[in-house]
Amino acid sequence: MYFMGRKMLMLVLLLVGTICCFGQPKVKPVEELINLAEPAWPIVQDWIKHATNKVEILSRDSVRATDALYFVQVTTHSPMGAILYETGGLLIDHGWIRVLGSGSPRLNRSMPDWNKGKTFQAYGDHTPYYLIADDVLGGSFAINGGGLGEDVGKIYYMAPDTLAWEPMNYTYSEFLNFCFTGRLDKFYEGFRWQGWEDDLAALSEENSYSFMPPLWSKEGKDIRKDSRKAVPVEELYRLIFEIRKQRGLDKPQNK
Repeated sequence: MYFMGRKMLMLVLLLVGTICCFGQPKVKPVEELINLAEPAWPIVQDWIKHATNKVEILSRDSVRATDALYFVQVTTHSPMGAILYETGGLLIDHGWIRVLGSGSPRLNRSMPDWNKGKTFQAYGDHTPYYLIADDVLGGSFAINGGGLGEDVGKIYYMAPDTLAWEPMNYTYSEFLNFCFTGRLDKFYEGFRWQGWEDDLAALSEENSYSFMPPLWSKEGKDIRKDSRKAVPVEELYRLIFEIRKQRGLDKPQNK
């Protein structure tokens, strides 16, 4: 699924890309986070060049990119740092998946801004998990910081049909390559309707789809029979996690 074996450097990148955001003991200045000698961005660009799924790179704002890198505290020697510093985010498969970067006019959410108030309350807090991407169904992808299982650093998917955090057994780098070359049609089997590509072309990246009946209900399992409406991503996220809370699926977060 991914093509990372040709450089020993990637062993380092896999590790560095998973230790961010979870309460580092020392806050590093942004100058220490920008790696000019061995940046990961050319490697990520090569992955995108060979992608079999459509990948759109959103333009970045240099000030927002610097801020995002500083608040996440990850080096540009890692793929995550490269995405944060070099892009406003990535749109995968016609925008079905939105990989968070430093924010752009079209995807006006940086990774640290999106997590603040959700997975942590103040920068420097320990985070049980860290949101890195989401999809048009209301699903969220997150790095496990210890709150989702013992496999710290691995990616989980919060499935909107089950409302459960499901382990993907990917590192962040492997998740990127899943987005670039993975069988997304298989992963989302049963949740794509006829003409979804045309619908996404008209959908703002600040919106996702709310379905009625809801995907997590018994009546909402056949997406072909559900009605759908575009709603703000924030609104759908809050609704899904409120339902999880009502069902006792969420543990209290650190304040």
